[in-house]
Amino acid sequence: MQDQQEANPGVARLSDEIIRLIRMGPRFRGMLKTGDLGAEFSALMLLLPLRANGPMRVTDLADLKQADPSTISRQVAQLVKAGLARREADPADGRASRLAVTGTGLEACERLGAARIALLERALSDWPAERVDAFARLFEEFNTSVEALLRTDLGAPPRENL
Repeated sequence: MQDQQEANPGVARLSDEIIRLIRMGPRFRGMLKTGDLGAEFSALMLLLPLRANGPMRVTDLADLKQADPSTISRQVAQLVKAGLARREADPADGRASRLAVTGTGLEACERLGAARIALLERALSDWPAERVDAFARLFEEFNTSVEALLRTDLGAPPRENL
């Protein structure tokens, strides 16, 4: 495996910037003006794939989020308790349940999305629209590549809550 000194300079710089972005994450979340939505931020992030993909089993949601199912189960419990999601019978297997977003959960998604966009618009206010679009395309391509690696690298350490 390459050490940092032998790495492609662009990849090494990207690695540093990813760490920088991760460190800013808690402060960014704290700046989101959403009010109390009834669950922790990590639990609220489960609403987004549920809204996009429809009702899902907890195990499928854990696979999608590449997180431990026990972690997702705890977060799901918060969503259900807050009325942001509900459990429903799985039509494919009546013994199993799926998680579905409620109307209140959809409203929470909208509030989170609007707050996230407002904060990013402030951060990128000096960027020309073409540059924002180019960055978004490249960042999407990057995320797709990393997701593909994480789904296929059998030598990777155990999953953590991403």
